[in-house]
Amino acid sequence: QLQLVESGGGLVQPGGALTLSCATPEHNVFWYAITWFRQVPGQERESVACISLNGATTTYADSVKGRFTLSKLQRENVVRLQMNSLKPEDSGTYYCAASNVACGYPIDFWGKGIPVIVSS
Repeated sequence: QLQLVESGGGLVQPGGALTLSCATPEHNVFWYAITWFRQVPGQERESVACISLNGATTTYADSVKGRFTLSKLQRENVVRLQMNSLKPEDSGTYYCAASNVACGYPIDFWGKGIPVIVSS
């Protein structure tokens, strides 16, 4: 069973930045394709960004392209989601999720979620 541990959420003003981290204790993060999802109450969970098993390929939702950057850090064994120029509509609960196969495939493991609030 893969454990996904999210950190870095919180409250930030519009235009600000936050960095979310997803750690995979006791498992190599390069064994999994990692997707960040976000969900707002009453709405469906949406995919924000995904990074491939080897970390070479990333995909982003149109709404975050140019503002969010996803990366895998080998030494720290984490996935980092750098979020810049944040907007109120970026608010929600962010979930780290892992697939044993690739981005776009069914998710095998989910994190518990972490809140991000963009508000003045």
